[in-house]
Amino acid sequence: MAATIDGFRRRSAEAGAGPIGILGGVTRRYVVFGAGAIGGVMAVLLDRAGLEVAVIARGAHLAAIRERGLTLRTPEADASVRVPAARSAGEIRWRDGDVALLAVKSQDTDGAIRDLAAAAPPSLVVVCAQNGVANERAALRRFENTIGMLVICPATHLAPGVVEAESSPCPGIMDVGRFPEGVDPVAEEVAAALRAATFDARALPDVMYWKYAKLLSNLGNAVEAVCGPEAGGGELAGLVRREGEAVLRAAGIAYASPAEDAARRGDLISIRPVGGRRRVGGSSWQSLARTAGDIEADFLNGEIVLMGRLHGVPAPANALLQRLANRMARERRSPGAMPEGEVLVTLGGVRPAG
Repeated sequence: MAATIDGFRRRSAEAGAGPIGILGGVTRRYVVFGAGAIGGVMAVLLDRAGLEVAVIARGAHLAAIRERGLTLRTPEADASVRVPAARSAGEIRWRDGDVALLAVKSQDTDGAIRDLAAAAPPSLVVVCAQNGVANERAALRRFENTIGMLVICPATHLAPGVVEAESSPCPGIMDVGRFPEGVDPVAEEVAAALRAATFDARALPDVMYWKYAKLLSNLGNAVEAVCGPEAGGGELAGLVRREGEAVLRAAGIAYASPAEDAARRGDLISIRPVGGRRRVGGSSWQSLARTAGDIEADFLNGEIVLMGRLHGVPAPANALLQRLANRMARERRSPGAMPEGEVLVTLGGVRPAG
């Protein structure tokens, strides 16, 4: 792991990434709010890159981090770090120049933002390292310095105190940009910090253009959670995506094309087994596997349903999967419990607009 980080830091320096952690005499601390799959991977790699890191977590995961540290497992090796760990923003002694990396699931964003607003200074930089497109707007209501992040990072969190990054040698793509648009020195510095932590990160003036494309791909998360990973490339996944595209067209929202997305990814994402085990499912699948009790479908499929209703475009497949995913989470059912064919029959042959 260290050799990978050192190699990437050398490449970053050669590319002119510049110094990280300090801007205008202010030392940056990265407080990861939600140290699950994505947040935990960021916390470990930022710490190992020499940046100051703290985390906010909860329950058994918090207890494990405090007792044993936060462990990152990768295809090459395991790495553990000891970082300050709090259960709420009120336990952090906030400083000017702090950056909050918001990595909770979208259904927890409002609570996290309220927690931050009650404890952190208004100058806090909030980076929404999350799926969905509603988080940045929620953060901007309280914090002027809101940055969106495109997250393409295959990661897993199933056990307390442990996260896994399945892509190697680059753990993921994490592009950032101010919300709603633009780039400033802080966004550039956050991108540089992520590059030092071995992510492929760029500062983009149009980060939401890319996040809406990611939203379309994330519509399949509920398909995978409800029907199992084998349904990810099937008829149902195609239905929800076509509905999403029709809704975004009606709403006049531009997004990166599949060709642009493929070009951005290139050969950066290379998923490999960790500890001899192959990656099984994404974030929504993991929520059901952990019996978390809730799931992010309201802010993925539900986002399309909401926009569709606002613009007169039905999205029945997304609406059904939203309901099914939420019901399975409430009932703490295992992922993949409903066959794809059963969902298609429930749809009754209805096909999306467009």
